[in-house]
Amino acid sequence: MDVEALRTFVAVADGGQFQAAADTLGISQQAVSKRIAGLEGHLGVPLLVRTSRGSRLSLDGQVFLPHARKVLAAVEQAAQAVRPGSRPLRVDVLNRRIAPAQAVYRFYRSRPGTGLDAVAMGEENASQAAQAVLKGSIDASFRALAADRVPDGISTERLLDAPLHLLVGPAHPLANARAIRPAGLAGHRVWVPGIRAGTEWSEFYAALSGEFGLSIDALGPDFGDEALMDTLADSASVATLVGAGDRYLWPEAHDLRRIPLRDPTPVYPHTLLFRTGDEHPVLTALRDHLRATAPGTPGDVWVPRWACA
Repeated sequence: MDVEALRTFVAVADGGQFQAAADTLGISQQAVSKRIAGLEGHLGVPLLVRTSRGSRLSLDGQVFLPHARKVLAAVEQAAQAVRPGSRPLRVDVLNRRIAPAQAVYRFYRSRPGTGLDAVAMGEENASQAAQAVLKGSIDASFRALAADRVPDGISTERLLDAPLHLLVGPAHPLANARAIRPAGLAGHRVWVPGIRAGTEWSEFYAALSGEFGLSIDALGPDFGDEALMDTLADSASVATLVGAGDRYLWPEAHDLRRIPLRDPTPVYPHTLLFRTGDEHPVLTALRDHLRATAPGTPGDVWVPRWACA
């Protein structure tokens, strides 16, 4: 059933004349007549009785009118539900512990009441997250996606470079260093449990290892962050890598040390993926906020060659 024909029928019923309906809708009287004729033909009953003074509803028209109004109201509600800014922006932050989640939280704190829904799609890889954005399951995602894998219809903006820190226990030989060059980690065991093949994390760490000759492994079961912190606290040889903005908690007695990497500073390139042409006002505001608040990274930085610019 033609929604515009329904709209025209209601306009004629309200105005009592075809010309009045034409003026209301901004179309010609001929177009009004054509739409009404098409609607009556579709229903198989006359809805209006033409008189010398205009038009009045037939008995069938009187029965049909309230239903037509309900259909038009439902159509308007459906359109309003997806109109830019009328629903919360749905953003994938990958993991609630790491930098994107913290950045989105700070954005929300700066704009209380903003329609925002942060989700963590940690089981999906970057390509799968991009497809979720493309299909509309989410509006945006922070991912490290290779530039040559960005699908048509997706735009990218690298808004959140996360510098890496080495995290070690107090007995580790590097525990008292103020900063470390990435190449200085050669020969030390860097343990990052939970790296899954086919993820952007796997590709990032493979590129980092190859560039600086590091030994990064994910051997052994991943029992979670608390177990990792316990292992570091008790070890004189195991270290791990974390983002400068990642939030980890451990008992004070662990005395873990965060040590910045410098010359160059490896950064994890969190890139915002979003549908090309998406005009959701919260998405625009989020991008503006991230540009304005992005922390500077001192000195030279290193990112994988495949990272988006």
